[in-house]
Amino acid sequence: MFTGIVEDTGTVRERTETDDGLRLRIGVDGFDDLHHGQSISVSGVCLTVEEYGESNDAGDDDSDGGEWFSVFLASETVAKTYLGDVREGDAVNVERAMPADGRFDGHVVQGHVDTVAEVTGIERVGEDWRFTFAIPEGHGDYLVDKGSVTLDGISLTVAEKRDGEFDVAIIPTTYDLTTLSEKSVGDPVHLEVDVIAKYVENMLDGYA
Repeated sequence: MFTGIVEDTGTVRERTETDDGLRLRIGVDGFDDLHHGQSISVSGVCLTVEEYGESNDAGDDDSDGGEWFSVFLASETVAKTYLGDVREGDAVNVERAMPADGRFDGHVVQGHVDTVAEVTGIERVGEDWRFTFAIPEGHGDYLVDKGSVTLDGISLTVAEKRDGEFDVAIIPTTYDLTTLSEKSVGDPVHLEVDVIAKYVENMLDGYA
């Protein structure tokens, strides 16, 4: 489980397409506790660490420094997310799974992307930013004013919901420390709705 509090923006250093999917190697800083089989969120997609190391490991000619890890995306994951379109040099949001004794600062994030939404507006409001996103078909009922939503792995609050769109307010820290600062109108984002809403829907199914 994750909380949607992004720890770092990693950089895609290598991408290798295979017959079964896609393998990405991602560089990060300060992730010295990586291990094989560890769950890790990459722009909101829960993936598994296959390999890891430091850029000064013997035989590693990467000059960017810091740590790195590699993950494999199965064909289904490539089809349902936009990670299949990332290229070397692109930035991604990274969060390690929440420890059982850790502080819970965001909300319950599974890393199970529901759909891909599109940025439809970006506006500077004082020191903050207001981002607008199109609501993908079939997902409007899961979004409510002041409710939680996960976008590219970031725990955010719906500031306003309208027909076909919703807004979120972005503070400077979130803007600076995540990939939102690199987004433009028309860009995709991974959307994960609040899982509690899906459980409620399932329990009430048939009672309406």
